[in-house]
Amino acid sequence: MADRQPAPDTPELRERWGSFEFSPAYKAKADKAIARYPQGRQRSAVMPLLDLAQRQVGEETNTQGWLPLPVIEYVARYLDMPVIRVLEVATFYFMYNLRPVGKYHVQVCGTTPCMLRGSDDLLETCRKRGMVKGHVSEDGLWTLTEVECMGNCATAPMVQINDDNYEDLTPERLEHILDELAAGRQPKTGTQEPGRHTSEPLGGPTTLKEMVTENHDYRGEW
Repeated sequence: MADRQPAPDTPELRERWGSFEFSPAYKAKADKAIARYPQGRQRSAVMPLLDLAQRQVGEETNTQGWLPLPVIEYVARYLDMPVIRVLEVATFYFMYNLRPVGKYHVQVCGTTPCMLRGSDDLLETCRKRGMVKGHVSEDGLWTLTEVECMGNCATAPMVQINDDNYEDLTPERLEHILDELAAGRQPKTGTQEPGRHTSEPLGGPTTLKEMVTENHDYRGEW
């Protein structure tokens, strides 16, 4: 599982990130997020602001982004919150990276449905490409993390790479996705099963078949 400890608070970390502040574009997004909440409830925007901060760090480092401690402190000041409260949020939710990651953060689901459908083979596929859990690859492209359920059990096994999900995977399908990303191309997201659109049963629906092509009203048949 992912390490939820923040990166060590070193002088080098302070030198690099101690002066962090939102760019004008990100500040506008942050203020828009805060404005969604009633007066006196601005701290409720802590999650979107942490996400925005992580994305700005990602743009500055050409990675998926992460949250150095000085950046977390900046978000706390921005919202007039105790730093520990912001740190509690950042360490609880896996959407926040607390240590440097690569350009592509490969999160492999290892929970039971995905495990039974071959997630161990997906992890092995990643390892064969030089990925090591919790580390940035030598070329800076990859970080590998094994995570708990991400809610795609019907299309297991799956991985999340940055903001995108890839489902119905095999080692060969994952290899293709990683090759495309490494080449700077965007592979197809979602299910990788030919003929499948989302999470409908393989072979087509077995009930409510009339709903496939129209909004059928079943009430008269009950």
